[in-house]
Amino acid sequence: MGAGRHSAGVWGGKKVGIVVAVGIAVGSWFYNAIKPPPPKICGSDGGPPVTATRIRLKDGRFLAYSESGVPKEKARFKIVFSHGFGGSRSDILRAAPELIEELGVYMVGFDRAGYGESDPNPKRSLRSAVSDVEELADALELGPKFYLAGFSLGCHAVWASIKYIPERLAGVALVAPVVNHRWAGFPKDLAKEVYKEQQVGDQWSLRVSYYAPWLLHWWMKQTWLPTSTVIKGTVPLPNKLDLQKHIESIENGTSEMKKKLATQQGLQESFYRDMKVMFGKWEFDPMDLKPTPFPVHLWQGDEDGLVPVRLQRYICSRLSWINYHELPETGHFLSSVPDFGDGVLRTLLLKSSST
Repeated sequence: MGAGRHSAGVWGGKKVGIVVAVGIAVGSWFYNAIKPPPPKICGSDGGPPVTATRIRLKDGRFLAYSESGVPKEKARFKIVFSHGFGGSRSDILRAAPELIEELGVYMVGFDRAGYGESDPNPKRSLRSAVSDVEELADALELGPKFYLAGFSLGCHAVWASIKYIPERLAGVALVAPVVNHRWAGFPKDLAKEVYKEQQVGDQWSLRVSYYAPWLLHWWMKQTWLPTSTVIKGTVPLPNKLDLQKHIESIENGTSEMKKKLATQQGLQESFYRDMKVMFGKWEFDPMDLKPTPFPVHLWQGDEDGLVPVRLQRYICSRLSWINYHELPETGHFLSSVPDFGDGVLRTLLLKSSST
């Protein structure tokens, strides 16, 4: 009997050991499976070459930028531009050269952290986005105040700048700013209704970005899981001009080329960190922002297939101090609208400076 108990005890111990070993093996496999690859930093061994002008930030990272317009020493207006998802430092407010010269406009676009030739930031956040904007403006000696504009997802840096550095801003332009459905200021019924109108893959991508950001890189790699239609390039575009622009960019190769340049240091450092910051848990709700001493303008197309116009309208109804400009029969890519950039500059700079 004693020997039997001993054998049973040994076998029981072995079973526990096997279970623990299997658990460790599975855990190790899963950890390695969800762990993103290291970034290919520009200028490092095996990394992309450095071709852009860059500044060194206080934390040691490099930030790439591109200047346009009149020389900043002669500029009457100085604008920093925050590009959207998949964009780059070359993205700015496109306007007629004659108007830029007439108004005396200097613009600087920059690769946001992890994009293009700007170093990745493993601690990316709303505050770090603001810090990058402010440090760039200071390094280029743009003065105590400057104008700030952003497009689409890049507007998270604009909202955060309104929150954290209002004393540095002379005026703000938000162009088709992306919305986080989980901002507390939205009525729950409205946010839920609009959320469910999205493609299933987009719903799940936003859900993972919010609840399990550590899983996002793995999730987006799985072809059998519902993932972002924006990244896959299959997002429905109800506006005819948007759809035409999308098809043309695929056919002429510009879409693939832009994506390759934007993500050359790694999808994790550009696209996925963007999603984690934009659709994750915000430190503040934009709808709680107080009226600003500077003008804020927001442009939105009523046929935008990426940013729900109903949520944008609600934000601007709550923030009545925002000058809301809704364009009829217009989609997300507002730069395709004839003379759009000219109108933004005239509105932001001339009307703002006269108030």
